[in-house]
Amino acid sequence: MGHKVTIIGSGSVGSTIAYTMAVNGIANEIVLVDINTEKALGEALDIRQGLPFCPAANIYAGDYEQTKGSDLVIVTSGMARKPGQSRLDLAQANVNISKSIIPEITKYCPEATYLIVANPIDVLNYQFYTTSGIDPKHIFGSGTILDTARLRSRIAEYYKINQKNVHAYVFGEHGDSSFIPWSIANISNIPVDNYASCITDKTKLIPPLVHSEVEDYVRKSGGRVIKRKGATFYAVAISVCHIAKCLFSGVDTTMTVSSMMNGEYGIKDVCLSTLSVVGSRGVESKLAVPLSDAEVEALNHSAECLKETIKTLNFN
Repeated sequence: MGHKVTIIGSGSVGSTIAYTMAVNGIANEIVLVDINTEKALGEALDIRQGLPFCPAANIYAGDYEQTKGSDLVIVTSGMARKPGQSRLDLAQANVNISKSIIPEITKYCPEATYLIVANPIDVLNYQFYTTSGIDPKHIFGSGTILDTARLRSRIAEYYKINQKNVHAYVFGEHGDSSFIPWSIANISNIPVDNYASCITDKTKLIPPLVHSEVEDYVRKSGGRVIKRKGATFYAVAISVCHIAKCLFSGVDTTMTVSSMMNGEYGIKDVCLSTLSVVGSRGVESKLAVPLSDAEVEALNHSAECLKETIKTLNFN
């Protein structure tokens, strides 16, 4: 059975997600919706003309009515982050854009799963959760899955090991208050900080991994890319397509997506990323991962940062 995906926003992120989905055969029908109709038409045509060399799919630009029957709606619409600008600086502008999108898309796709990718992800996810009327399980944000990929990439580079052997996560806001729970980070079930000492070839001199340097790398990666090329879209598109593949696989998968907190770690009424179980219809459950007291404190700090921003915004 095929899957229909709607992507709202055909800018760099939305169009790259559509391209990556088409090349990898993740969906057999992809609808691009954008206020700039000509841009959406051009992106769809450009991808469609390469489909003879890809898995069969139908990709086109359409209006909201043509999104009926979508299994997954990916929301990327919003103003892009500029060099030196934080994700939270974008908040009210992109909240206003979402205000116009939510009633239109939910009218035609009340049963779809919604994946929020536009920044600030956690704030827009909260807005969608509290104002859309969609089943809460069917709404989540891409959260820190990209941050987690950056973290694993950095650790793998440091130890010169396959990235798939690295199991580590970024929790909290997709932004400056995120943190790494090092107590659960491991390489092939060996705690990250013990990995070097477990290598039997003692000619390999591996200096200690400096947590603060890795955390700085992860937090600043997006800003560095934006400074150098103007925008980030390849890594986020790959991350979003990974989420979509997991949704469509029918097999539950754990990942750090942004979802509403309902008392976990003492946190309520805010969306942020911890480990969740994602199934075919969205967030099936959360995992109460054992964290140290300092890590729980860091997660609560991230939640408070987001709550302070939410207080300043008008969702109506």
